[in-house]
Amino acid sequence: MDRFISADEYKRRVMIIDDEEINRLMLGNILETEYEVVFAKDGQEAWDLLHGEEKDISLLLLDLLMPVMNGFELISKLNEDDELKSIPVIVMTSEKEAEVKSIKLGASDFITKPYDMPEVILARCERIIKLSEETTLIHSTEKDAVTGLFTRDYFFEYIRQIEAHHNSSVDALVFNIDHFHLVNEMYGRKTGDSVLVRVANTLEEVLKEKEIISCRTEADTFYVLCEHIDDYTPFIAKIQELLGNASGSSKIRLRAGIYQEAAKDMEVELRFDRAKIACDRIRGDYSRTVAYYNNELYQKSIYHERLIRDVDDAIANEDFKVFFQPKYDITSDTPKLRSAEALIRWQHPELGMISPGDFIPLFESNGLIQKVDNYVWKTAASQIRKWKEKYNYSVAVSVNVSRIDIFDPTLQDKLRTILEENGLDASELMLEITESAYADSANTLTEVAESLRASGFKIEMDDFGSGYSSLNMITTLPIDVLKLDMKFVRNMEKDEKSLKLVELIIDIAKFLDVPVVAEGVETKSQLDTLKDLGCQVIQGYYFSKPVPADEFEQFIEKELK
Repeated sequence: MDRFISADEYKRRVMIIDDEEINRLMLGNILETEYEVVFAKDGQEAWDLLHGEEKDISLLLLDLLMPVMNGFELISKLNEDDELKSIPVIVMTSEKEAEVKSIKLGASDFITKPYDMPEVILARCERIIKLSEETTLIHSTEKDAVTGLFTRDYFFEYIRQIEAHHNSSVDALVFNIDHFHLVNEMYGRKTGDSVLVRVANTLEEVLKEKEIISCRTEADTFYVLCEHIDDYTPFIAKIQELLGNASGSSKIRLRAGIYQEAAKDMEVELRFDRAKIACDRIRGDYSRTVAYYNNELYQKSIYHERLIRDVDDAIANEDFKVFFQPKYDITSDTPKLRSAEALIRWQHPELGMISPGDFIPLFESNGLIQKVDNYVWKTAASQIRKWKEKYNYSVAVSVNVSRIDIFDPTLQDKLRTILEENGLDASELMLEITESAYADSANTLTEVAESLRASGFKIEMDDFGSGYSSLNMITTLPIDVLKLDMKFVRNMEKDEKSLKLVELIIDIAKFLDVPVVAEGVETKSQLDTLKDLGCQVIQGYYFSKPVPADEFEQFIEKELK
């Protein structure tokens, strides 16, 4: 195998352009020790060579006074050519006025005739080539290849340079495209790139009257530093309108997080981190398109950082408590204990009881939910085993499988290991997957669910009816149980539409030949209504709130009697 040649070892190509043969030979003799040399006798020949067979020229050494096309004319033509204008030019002349004119036209340097100092000529060529290559490298990393906006690092550096000399009031804006990954998945990366370009152009068009600097960071996130505006609502509305008109629909939806008038002594990155916190706060909230960072968000972010920091200790010290809520079969006159759902609580040693609503969405967003899920799986399986040993009675328990778990290639192995360690059958540890997970990973979810069912696991679709994809999903996703979203149960006695939807969902389940579990049942009338509609299993405060394992034993003992 040939040895790799480094950039320093690579021999650059230079072109000498002079109508005097003696000058070409003299200069060529000096340069050939360090460079591969190409010759042209006038500007026209050089132009033809550059557009023909001579490529990868690193430097032009150009005489100014030549027939056919002189040096000034060639520099002017090079400046108008997008492919060639980046090639540096060293002018060869003995006239001071010509030197000044050529530099103004864009020449990088000049060499004085006659060529009596070879070491100076070589040093100037080396310096100009190195400077040109470094500039080219900088330009290639300065702009995002898709949108033409600044890249993240250059964006921050430009802001630092600007703010060193200006003291105007500015805002940090973060824009994100909702569900952008679906555009790439459904329509391809080419369409996705066109959406990114459209968003970039629209942002700059709407905000052009303000002094702005913008960049694209990550796949679908844009940062904008903007001259301060009191109310961005009309600007965001205009951006959304233009995006809708350009795409022929309103499917491209931006949400914005804004941190206004940040102090200049705050790090640039931190300002945009705070704007992003505001932007992320309204993820999935279609009633809002703009969120402003404030002290409440600051305190919340500090709180979240504390939770993230403490999660490993919580697992090690068993500060996470797994509660169990019973599910009852109501198909007979006397409800019978059917199974249970494992629900996590956090008893923090300093912060007290932390609501799952505080930490579960946070951990889902940063991937830590996988650690929590594994803890719940192990705890639930261990408890099933303990109950079997104590009562000779098996209570199947449902555990949550989060979106990130679906993409874990070792998921099935982990679950199998947990079952083997506790001597359980796969049917005793039921797996709940939320309907919303389908929107992000339909194909993967279907494949994983099929594989798990083939291994004996029961798949429950949680929160059915809470998303927009339910009817499409149930035709493709292999499931064993539908869990009816509790908001329908709460509203079905107040709202005729909710009641009709409950009836429709139960009919769908009958068609699929799978049972329905209704969550959030609190009253006898709700139970009776659901039973009349054909619902088989009930879960909710009517029977019990989620309780610790030792309290749950009363339901097992009652069942055994």
